[in-house]
Amino acid sequence: MNEPTTFEEALIELEKIVHDLEDGDTGLEQALQRYEQGIGLLRRCYDQLRKVEQRILELTGNDEAGNPVLKPFDHVSSIKQD
Repeated sequence: MNEPTTFEEALIELEKIVHDLEDGDTGLEQALQRYEQGIGLLRRCYDQLRKVEQRILELTGNDEAGNPVLKPFDHVSSIKQD
C-alpha cells in the first residue's frame, strides 16, 4: 500500500481503517496491522496540524499607518496527547 501524501489522503485512509476495524470481518493479525497503520497516520496528521497552527496569524487590529497588526495564533488543542 502506498503511503498517503497529503493530509486529506491520510484522513481518507484513516476512515477506511476505522471502517475495517468496526466491520469486524478482519482477523486479529490484520486488525492489529490496520490499527498500527491508523495510529501512525493519526500522529502524522497531528504533526501536520501543529505545523499549520504555527503558521496561522491572528489579526489584532491596525497600526497608525493602517497596516494590519498580526500576532501568532495562540491555540491549545482540546485533544489530549501522550
